[in-house]
Amino acid sequence: MGRSFIFKPDNWFQPLDWRSVFPLEQPIDIDLGCGNGSFLLWAARAHPQRNCLGVERLLRRLRRVDRKAARDGLENVRLIRVEATYLIGKLIPAGSVSIYHILFPDPWPKRRHHTRRLISPEFLADVHRTMTLDGAINCATDHEEYFAWIQEAFKRSARFTEAAPTVLPPEARTDFEKEFVAAGKQVHRGRWLRR
Repeated sequence: MGRSFIFKPDNWFQPLDWRSVFPLEQPIDIDLGCGNGSFLLWAARAHPQRNCLGVERLLRRLRRVDRKAARDGLENVRLIRVEATYLIGKLIPAGSVSIYHILFPDPWPKRRHHTRRLISPEFLADVHRTMTLDGAINCATDHEEYFAWIQEAFKRSARFTEAAPTVLPPEARTDFEKEFVAAGKQVHRGRWLRR
């Protein structure tokens, strides 16, 4: 295999040094749960002046995205295999991330599984701590009840201000979004700015 954009920290217990992750010092955007990389790779191509970190637990998916990024020579892309909550809680330096993208997270629809949902008070506190002063979070889901949950979680945290959602072109859609749109489902989008 040729070049790989999968990043493996030397130390999994201390904050990352972004200079060891990306070749250029640029604003950092993080795609939590990048899946097959549709959105991540689009963002990296559309915004070469930004560094884009894709986070994914499944190695098979990560390798697929890695091959695409390497084939396209996207030097502003890096990938990491880790749980999102661990990454943000332990590895992301304070005040360093410009934008978080949380696109179609698992809604865990059954009430007994709600504790597994990504968006929680602890998660939002860690996200807030790791964001730049002008940082933003973009969320999207097809699950109406989960979207209401997300909105309420942001409101309760009082660390963010709701803003108009970002409008993305069709080529920026994730595979999940393409499926949902084709099935006639409504996609709910939200954007929050750091206070």
